[in-house]
Amino acid sequence: GQTREHALLAYTLGVKQLIVAVNKMDTTKWSEDRFNEIVKEVSNFIKKVGYNPKTVPFVPISGFNGDNMIDVSSNCPWYKGWEKETKTKVTGKTLLDAIDNIDPPSRPTDKPLRL
Repeated sequence: GQTREHALLAYTLGVKQLIVAVNKMDTTKWSEDRFNEIVKEVSNFIKKVGYNPKTVPFVPISGFNGDNMIDVSSNCPWYKGWEKETKTKVTGKTLLDAIDNIDPPSRPTDKPLRL
């Protein structure tokens, strides 16, 4: 539904990097099976849209409780962290780690101004 539309829109608008935060993990009692099911499903359709799932970190979070957003959560001991293939391999555990590891876009300062 909506997630598919957002992925398609992001790709169409030229968004090159994606982070998938799997929210509301507290409602599933931090189920590893549910997380893996979502990762598999979302990986399939972002691949169809045009993204490479190996370059997309998947992070289980609970926005309501703030779990695994800034600090590593003790609620998901099964979660070993995300891995993202870029020019170098990047790893992390939290949403903040994923945000911090976004590659900054190139800024062609030597070229004329475009509006």
